[in-house]
Amino acid sequence: MLTFFVEIKCALGKTYDVASALAEAEIASEIYSIAGNYDILAKFYLEKDADIGHFVGQKVQTIPGIVDTRTIITFKAF
Repeated sequence: MLTFFVEIKCALGKTYDVASALAEAEIASEIYSIAGNYDILAKFYLEKDADIGHFVGQKVQTIPGIVDTRTIITFKAF
């Protein structure tokens, strides 16, 4: 399995709408509100041969209210 995180910047006032849409889509294993340059941190798992860029572009960035994302690819959990 591939594990990665996506930091999500939302349009003003849309953080809860975006978080709800992510939860309803059932594509993220965990969704957190965060402070800083981004509003949400979401954790994802994909099959080893999946294309992370395609997934983020087609499944995450298309959610209304998202204005920017930053993907963090992980290598190993300790």
